[in-house]
Amino acid sequence: MIEHAPRSASPIARFGGQPIAIAAAALVIVVLGVASITVWRSYTGNAPETDRVVAARQLQARAAQASEQLVEKTKGLEVTQQESIDQLQMVQDQLQTVRRLLATQQADNRKLSEQVGTLTEAVEGLRQSFASAQASEPSAAPGPRKRSAKAKPRSNRSANRSRAKARG
Repeated sequence: MIEHAPRSASPIARFGGQPIAIAAAALVIVVLGVASITVWRSYTGNAPETDRVVAARQLQARAAQASEQLVEKTKGLEVTQQESIDQLQMVQDQLQTVRRLLATQQADNRKLSEQVGTLTEAVEGLRQSFASAQASEPSAAPGPRKRSAKAKPRSNRSANRSRAKARG
């Protein structure tokens, strides 16, 4: 008689004798899974592939929008920078003009200062010559005139009248 070896009690060993049945059962399970996923997606209208495509398009649109905004901001900065450069150039031109005017004014001031010095020396020379001429003249020259008593009140009256007119 043929002796049979005792079979092990493991579940894998029990199915080992019927591999076609196991493969068929696995195939049926896989087909049922795929079919249920397909039915579920068509019923809910929710497909991950289309969601991914939509999300990718949205990201592309956002990136394009951000890129356009960056381009606009860059152009705005370029315009602002050019305006600042133009303003700086104007300020530099004005500064050069002010420096030229200041140099001209300083030169004029030096000339005037020299002229005042020359005039001062001339006046001093005239004073000295006048003083020496007075010293050499005899002291018989008439003194200053005195005003009469009648002349003073009239001058005071006219001064008072002109003051009254200015106030009134």
